[in-house]
Amino acid sequence: MDPPTILKVILGDNSSQRLTFQNGLPGSVNELVGEVQRQCGLDSDFRLQFMDALFWNEFMNLTSVDEMQNRSTIRVIPLTGASTPQSSTSAVSLCSHVTEESTSVSDGCVDTDILSSTESSESPSSGSFWPSIFHVPQFSYDAELELKQGNVAYRENGTLLIPDPKLKSNILEGLVQEIVRYKVYVTDKQFNTIGEALISKHPCLTEKGSLTGYAGWKASLKNKLAIYHTHLRKLGCREVMINSLKHKPEGKTSPAFGIKRPRWSEVNYCPPYPTGESDASFERVRVELLSDVKKRNNREVVKMKMEKTFAYRRYEVVCDTPMIKDFQARWPALFETSEINAEFKRITTVPLQSRFFSQLDVLSDKLLKLFEKRGGQIGKQLQSILAHMTQNEDTDVRRECVIKGLCVYLNEDPENLVRVHGWR
Repeated sequence: MDPPTILKVILGDNSSQRLTFQNGLPGSVNELVGEVQRQCGLDSDFRLQFMDALFWNEFMNLTSVDEMQNRSTIRVIPLTGASTPQSSTSAVSLCSHVTEESTSVSDGCVDTDILSSTESSESPSSGSFWPSIFHVPQFSYDAELELKQGNVAYRENGTLLIPDPKLKSNILEGLVQEIVRYKVYVTDKQFNTIGEALISKHPCLTEKGSLTGYAGWKASLKNKLAIYHTHLRKLGCREVMINSLKHKPEGKTSPAFGIKRPRWSEVNYCPPYPTGESDASFERVRVELLSDVKKRNNREVVKMKMEKTFAYRRYEVVCDTPMIKDFQARWPALFETSEINAEFKRITTVPLQSRFFSQLDVLSDKLLKLFEKRGGQIGKQLQSILAHMTQNEDTDVRRECVIKGLCVYLNEDPENLVRVHGWR
């Protein structure tokens, strides 16, 4: 049985609702639409959109339940006579071919709660994609009042505000708290976007004599964030603790050596342990998994325990960087197709298989035109591969031909695209 899943459903400008699925999400988008229609009492036709973290929480058309996860937000879009779902042919094709697990939703398994407009706002959570435009937060009342007066003076006569230590500390603290909503370690380029956003919202804080106008703010913010790292380390934040000196290799105890930080797509890089869990409790579950994975019809148990031990497994990967062979011996269940997809989504919040296929479908026409223009021996091989596509209109065959054609186009052997390593 899947764990309970909670969704926030936006019905209108000032109307939203919470749905609790005790047995997990429905198996398809149509089933989800039916449940939303039944529980929310909607008579008219509608389509659903979901809040996509990959595109900075913009709403996208929902084409697969793989896009959803616990505490996701969906929005109801009514369909009038002139309105049609704005999904491309490739997205529709993707929906019909991506394999989804079928889960049933009984009549009594959905609990509906009405939320007020103030309660329905999502609380900020760490582990989100870095925004394209950094949002400067609201500072304390006195700081906002002083900045408002400074901005008025700047617009009237160009006078710049020189913040006193209290105001500067208040601004830096507010920026740090906004930063850690997304990540603990920030790149130099991201510091630049923060500085640009700060002087754009509060032009009175522009620094005179600075080429960028925020060089001093950038340096101060780096120092403030470094101090905050020390505070987080004392509180036991694992993402910071893995970079402490005691975790450095012997003879390489420089603070700047081997800093471990998430890549752009890694949202849940090194999550904290759930309350009440420890290395010992997780290790017991890991040992149980070694025997569970060998049992028949035991997929749901394995899935639940793999979900439970995610934080423990990520800490092992990030901190110990084990060899693949050793890691597979410890976590054999992770090397199944379903668990690879699930682990990828846990780390990036993005469904691996459906997202890959959707992007492949979007680019297929351009790739096919590129293949047709290629001549010589490689061109002949491409024509032979694409001939299978004309004989079979199946979407999976089309995708297979495009991938093989891309390998040939890049002078690679398609037979070596997927290779099983020798540890099995």
